Amino acid sequence: MATSTERPLARLLQLASPALPVGAYSYSQGLEAAIETGAVRDATSAERWIGDVLAYSLAPMEAPVFLRLCAAWTAGDTTAAERWNAIFLASRETAELRAETAQMGYSLATLLPRVGAGEVPLDEPSFPAAFARAATAWGIDPHEALVAYLWSWLENQVIAALKAVPLGQTDGQRMLVSLGGRLDEVACRAARLGDDELGGFVPGLAVLSSGHETQYSRLFRS
Repeated sequence: MATSTERPLARLLQLASPALPVGAYSYSQGLEAAIETGAVRDATSAERWIGDVLAYSLAPMEAPVFLRLCAAWTAGDTTAAERWNAIFLASRETAELRAETAQMGYSLATLLPRVGAGEVPLDEPSFPAAFARAATAWGIDPHEALVAYLWSWLENQVIAALKAVPLGQTDGQRMLVSLGGRLDEVACRAARLGDDELGGFVPGLAVLSSGHETQYSRLFRS
């Protein structure tokens, strides 16, 4: 018989799985544009790029907003959830990045009632808002939920690099080991940030993401 600890773990793995039907595989979040310009050209530069986005975008903005969304859903405070969802959507610096989180959020919000995780009562849920809603509905600890959320992002970035650079499978696993080792600390730091400390700074990503909108040849939607 499954224990109460095992059930949240299984749900956590389900949320972090590439099998989650939200279309994550179709996005690179600007990585493909970085490859096109030569900024990313091998395993070393790919790891540096992904690590920088983690450090300067997800860690100071997306991760702490995710925790605030978890707190809002846990408290049943839809107004707070709406506020943080709106703040996150506004923080997306290009049309592609905003469309990505809105599409993935919509897909997950559509799925959740069908798997018993309840509604996401937002007009335009971002992906972190829908993910946080599922995590709280399934009784998953917010810290663990955030680590899983970051892992799913990291895994998708590495898969995009494997396809587009291209890289070998061993390169991908090395990146996952190296960058995956940072996720717990990122989640811990996110919990310590105050509201006035939030905000990513990744101008290079914004410029390349904008360029990707008109890139001639591409595999990914962002």
